Amino acid sequence: MRNFSVFERFSKAFQDHPSLTRILVVSTISGGGLIAYSEANASYGANGAALVETGTRKKKVVLLGTGWAGTSFLKNLNNSQYEVQIISPRNYFAFTPLLPSVTCGTVEARSVVEPIRNIGRKKNVDTSYLEAECFKIDPASKKVFCRSKQGLSNGKKEFSVDYDYLVIATGAQSNTFNIPGVEENCHFLKEVEDAQKIRKTVIDLFERASLPELSDEERKRILHFVVVGGGPTGVEFAAELHDFVTEDLVSLYPRAKGSVRITLLEAADHILTMFDKRITEFAEEKFSRDGIDVKLGSMVTKVNEKDIAAKTKGGEVSSIPYGMIVWSTGIGTRPVIKDFMKQIGQGNRRALATDEWLRVEGCDSIYALGDCATINQRKVMEDVSAIFSKADKDKSGTLTLKEFQEAMDDICVRYPQVELYLKSKRMRGIADLLKEAETDDGSKKNIELKIEEFKSALSQVDSQVKFLPATAQVAAQQGAYLAKCFDRMEECEKNPEGPIRMRGEGRHRFRPFRYRHLGQFAPLGGEQTAAQLPGDWVSIGHSSQWLWYSVYASKQVSWRTRVLVVSDWMRRFIFGRDSSSI
Repeated sequence: MRNFSVFERFSKAFQDHPSLTRILVVSTISGGGLIAYSEANASYGANGAALVETGTRKKKVVLLGTGWAGTSFLKNLNNSQYEVQIISPRNYFAFTPLLPSVTCGTVEARSVVEPIRNIGRKKNVDTSYLEAECFKIDPASKKVFCRSKQGLSNGKKEFSVDYDYLVIATGAQSNTFNIPGVEENCHFLKEVEDAQKIRKTVIDLFERASLPELSDEERKRILHFVVVGGGPTGVEFAAELHDFVTEDLVSLYPRAKGSVRITLLEAADHILTMFDKRITEFAEEKFSRDGIDVKLGSMVTKVNEKDIAAKTKGGEVSSIPYGMIVWSTGIGTRPVIKDFMKQIGQGNRRALATDEWLRVEGCDSIYALGDCATINQRKVMEDVSAIFSKADKDKSGTLTLKEFQEAMDDICVRYPQVELYLKSKRMRGIADLLKEAETDDGSKKNIELKIEEFKSALSQVDSQVKFLPATAQVAAQQGAYLAKCFDRMEECEKNPEGPIRMRGEGRHRFRPFRYRHLGQFAPLGGEQTAAQLPGDWVSIGHSSQWLWYSVYASKQVSWRTRVLVVSDWMRRFIFGRDSSSI
């Protein structure tokens, strides 16, 4: 007989008594407050019964991937009219921002993963999971073709799955830029298995360096750790490795003392280029004080078994002996996505192009989000004539200030670059935009505007179109947004809530996706972290490290992983990091 958990018993009791109102109050660690959960009716059970009685078929949503985007979509989808089939080669979600901590034993691997079946069973949406890898997408027949990771008795490992809607959230793979030797000789840091492999290699190298017959030169080579890529992942790993060596390993391996080196190679002029200049300068200075050798303007040209070749901007090529290399230089497109892009005429792009509603261009029932896709933001100047015609309600051939203002409300929603342009120019509103477009004689075009003057006012706004960064934060927000769209699909078909269609009649069903930047962190080792938050707020030091702890604990996908991660941090403070090779 199945043992019901406390929550399942509450759920069963309330389903038996639909008139009751459910309120559950839970005390949380990360928020330091209360989370109130309430449900005023038992609609899920009623909907399920109605579906059975009427024979209505649920729409089948196939979700490819269990990363940040896919898991966020699954967690936020609440409409029981869908049946979700999850397909992924890994049966868990991994909290990837903590992978550098896993490489050095600060956090254990199992503490940052949550089984995807645990997430799916807590939903009032029918979900199922298949451990397989999709190798082909056929939009014409609405099928995905997959290859099982498990060995089957009948020998057939390939199968197909039909869909009504396809959500592609397969993520990306490490980009080697086709540099010889990278694939064969470098470690990557994209998956939990990568972090575990790095951790074992680090310990194995220290054990090898402790053997008595080694020469000093060979010992120094073995204990030379090279990190390629000065982005957040590379910098955080270098900082974690430095702390691991100085705080734990040197005292355990006395022969290694004085032989360990960490080198960070970056092709650009600075590390952490996506951060504020103050953070970049502080990080470079701190690494210099800690003894981490940061080589800027160094581009890797070849990786051999025992040395790496790097070329400076001046053309000088140097050979650097190493014991281990961690490659963290960016992301590349997965083969299945490349093939799909060729099918739909996007073969020359770096990622799947979607519209502002995350729908793959040219495919009405396929959506893509996360690192495998990029939003192809429509330009204002492509639609400027249609915008003018739509705004000119009295068809006078000119726009009054009132007409222009009314049009701009929809324009700012449909084309977010307009709002960004106003902010970048420190303009307070429409009047400032029109003032910039005035002629030399100062004629007041903000009274009535002809189409050429309208084009002049909007001519520079497309310069603010930017691609979203490939971060967990972007992917998670996209997943939550798409789930909300799916939840309200039927409702918004009848009552669209999006901006006016500039080409065509009526309104778009939904408001376009709008990314909201919540800040970013860069742990720099020694219990110091750099934080860059909205509003140009920069904080560097120990206080930011505690903020980092609290934010990363609160962002875990379950209470289980939240407790495990916090307990790992406490264990490290008390006992130090584990130096075993498992």
